[in-house]
Amino acid sequence: MNKTITFAILHFSVAFSVTYLLTGSVVIGGTVALIEPAINTVVFYFHEKVWRKLERHSNDTISA
Repeated sequence: MNKTITFAILHFSVAFSVTYLLTGSVVIGGTVALIEPAINTVVFYFHEKVWRKLERHSNDTISA
């Protein structure tokens, strides 16, 4: 759990820092730092579902 928490902090920090450096806005940096990881989490969920389906299909093809 500690690794997950520190990764989340790192992710938020990078998202904020990059956006702040590009825009100079603390508000926009903070907004992106909150929204981007949340969207990324949802996208990752679907990525994993597709990946598992592809792995199952690949395993079925190899077994046949």
